[in-house]
Amino acid sequence: MQLRKWMAATLLASVPLLPALAQDTASLLDDTRKTALPLLPQVVGTMQKAVKEGGVVGAIPVCKEKAPQMLQSLRERTGWQIQRVSLKVRNAKTGVPDTWEALQLADFNIRAQSGERPDQLEAYEIVTEGDGRRYFRYAKALPVVDVCTNCHGPLDSLSPELQAALKKDYPQDQATGYRVGQIRGALVVKRPL
Repeated sequence: MQLRKWMAATLLASVPLLPALAQDTASLLDDTRKTALPLLPQVVGTMQKAVKEGGVVGAIPVCKEKAPQMLQSLRERTGWQIQRVSLKVRNAKTGVPDTWEALQLADFNIRAQSGERPDQLEAYEIVTEGDGRRYFRYAKALPVVDVCTNCHGPLDSLSPELQAALKKDYPQDQATGYRVGQIRGALVVKRPL
């Protein structure tokens, strides 16, 4: 009987935490979206401008150098871990997903194949990692748009000059073969709580 009372009291004591946790999660989600997502159109716009001005080969430095600089600036401003990841990695130094991110990417692929709009796919949750620290994790799908196919489309559609440049800059490149609408990767955020 004593155990039952203790369990009931413990359960009832935790119930008020559920709405607070939901409210905290909603607030974290809103703040993360407002802070991180404006970066995406900036990267796409920078890429489109580079392709227009220097051709596809001339735009490689935007993805290789400029986009990571933009991400680094946002990381420094926020103190969050922010990067672009993919299951088909182009840059093994910066684009390899951890387990949580890989699961979200696989789920995005399934959801997109099931008819969900790729540009609307996102995932988030509060997690406690092995070190006991809590984080807010967020992933926003990066669907392939027209400009992406210039470098990430089917290999046989890429010019020999572009293939040579990609091989030089990314010797272990796996990030080709995409079509418009597929999931290229994700913008991921990991915020310490």
